[in-house]
Amino acid sequence: MLIYGHRGAKGEAPENTLAGFEHAYRHGVRRFEMDIQLSADGVPVVVHDLTVDRTTEKQGKIASFSAAELDQMDARRGGPPWRTPVGIPRLDAVFESCPAFEHMQLEVKTDSWQRLNSLCNRLVELVQQRRWQSRIILTSSDERFLQAVKRRDAQIRIGLVAERRYPNPVKTATSLGCDYLCLRWTLCKAETVLAAHNQGLHVSAWTVNRIHDMLELEAQGVDSIITDYPTSTRTYFESRTQIGPLTLTGAEQH
Repeated sequence: MLIYGHRGAKGEAPENTLAGFEHAYRHGVRRFEMDIQLSADGVPVVVHDLTVDRTTEKQGKIASFSAAELDQMDARRGGPPWRTPVGIPRLDAVFESCPAFEHMQLEVKTDSWQRLNSLCNRLVELVQQRRWQSRIILTSSDERFLQAVKRRDAQIRIGLVAERRYPNPVKTATSLGCDYLCLRWTLCKAETVLAAHNQGLHVSAWTVNRIHDMLELEAQGVDSIITDYPTSTRTYFESRTQIGPLTLTGAEQH
């Protein structure tokens, strides 16, 4: 089963920051999930919320700050202890810090259509220019965004982020032409995973922080998990035949 670091390594370092991605990358993690938005000057940046209020000392909408201003903020607020300040990074900076990454899930949150449309253009252009069709998947719970990606380039992979049982996420993902179904882990059942696989969907479960739950999902046939603790999880799965059960703690939030 494949392991993705959630927002870099949310339980181990400040979320969606270069510090988090670099920390996990140094420990061998090569797959990441992160959230992408546009700065005021049209640069894709890595941040979850539509505002800076929760994770920085500032207040205001992401759309109100330039990429340079976001990078200068201190984005350690609410996360695990971290010695040095870290800002909200440009997406390009994350790529530069993890040059040999294997795969990334770039999640786009619901926003105004104008901003979603502009972000879609930027991300499609990025994938095309770098020829990263096999290394990047664009995911979202916003069906408009996923449809827009496919209209621009049918070869770019997309994934539906689903946190509710209804409407049927497998049917919705299939109708959108998705490659991935990114399910809240509590929605994962063996029959759901089988139905997704029958439609050619990769099932990625979020956010999974307990080894017991990971093993249950593995038994159900889930293809990958997204976890706040990717370095600890990677260590466990690489050595589980030699060590006993390990419990991870932390908020299980996407």
